[in-house]
Amino acid sequence: MKSFFYLLLLVILLSCSGDSVDNRNCRFLLNVGVNVSVNMNLPQYSQLQFISNSVYVPNAGNAGIIVTNTGSGYLAWDAGDPNHSPSSCSTLTVSGLNATCGCGDENTYSLVTGQAIGNGDLQCPLKNYRVEQNGNSLLIYN
Repeated sequence: MKSFFYLLLLVILLSCSGDSVDNRNCRFLLNVGVNVSVNMNLPQYSQLQFISNSVYVPNAGNAGIIVTNTGSGYLAWDAGDPNHSPSSCSTLTVSGLNATCGCGDENTYSLVTGQAIGNGDLQCPLKNYRVEQNGNSLLIYN
């Protein structure tokens, strides 16, 4: 009986998830490997040296990556709308510290928090990546 109790306890503990976000409905973005280096000395990324600027990095993640300088550090988000299946309109476009998808509902997200703006019905926040800064280079990875 003791061994049954311990087995049951083990199954319960292993079935618990440490993720506080309910991702059951957030299935549109794949967990692809990301390992990108961004040199902010290059012209296409030089805007990242200034606070409140964001740039789009193509050919990484699901639909590219959006990198933002918040003033207190850098944040990186997948440029695919997490509330749409991948399509030509689901790639987010940057406007300051916000990003909007090109689909008819024009989902808008904060590039500081990753949360949806103006639409409380959206269940999925932006998918974020880790960022490490080394001088004028950023390493973006998951």
